[in-house]
Amino acid sequence: MDTSRPALLVLVRHAESARNQAKKGSVYFADDAARQVVRGVPDHLIELTADGRKQAEQTGHAVRERFGAFDYVFTSGYARTEQTAEGVLAAYTTAERAGMKVKADLFIRERDPGFAYDMTTAEAEAAFPWLNEYWQTFGGFMARPPGGESLADVTGRVHEFINTLFRDHPGKKIMIVTHGGTLRCFRFLLEGWTYAQAQKWPAGQSPANCGITTYRDAGDRLELVDYNQVYWTVGSAA
Repeated sequence: MDTSRPALLVLVRHAESARNQAKKGSVYFADDAARQVVRGVPDHLIELTADGRKQAEQTGHAVRERFGAFDYVFTSGYARTEQTAEGVLAAYTTAERAGMKVKADLFIRERDPGFAYDMTTAEAEAAFPWLNEYWQTFGGFMARPPGGESLADVTGRVHEFINTLFRDHPGKKIMIVTHGGTLRCFRFLLEGWTYAQAQKWPAGQSPANCGITTYRDAGDRLELVDYNQVYWTVGSAA
């Protein structure tokens, strides 16, 4: 049997975070009141909401029932991915958890959001009046937020991470808890997307908090089994 790749790859977007709740799906904060809860907190320290913790726990029971134990669990090292992994793994027995190696890997962290990280929409438009035209010209995969990373930049480090998985963990069952933008980079690489496909999520296909995307070894590639499966019933699906 060809064991040049993992047998199973389960990608999990982190559960609802405090910034998810405060921004309500917008690029920037609506106003100063909306950002107060998380203002000044760096991205890697943003934690889950109470609903987010419940989402992770509910997801864990479904993941354990469907996939059993994993050989490795990777997070981005950001608080919200580590807390999501903890919630998911709470569904497993002590013995099962002892057999799973949990590691943080900065290659699968969220894209660097740049200078507008804590800005309201009005502040960002005033500071970067050219940004909307630039974004329309280059598109959501190639364009870089001021001082930040494009998703094309992120794809470079995700590529390194995938290469390491193939080299070091062939035939293994792996769960990865990461971020929405990073998930698009995984799909670009694993499914051979074009630049046009990667520009934005198709309507209705943005990854949900704790959405599960599954790939299995198909002999010559990792094949997509399903995308964005949601197993929780609390909070918002956005």
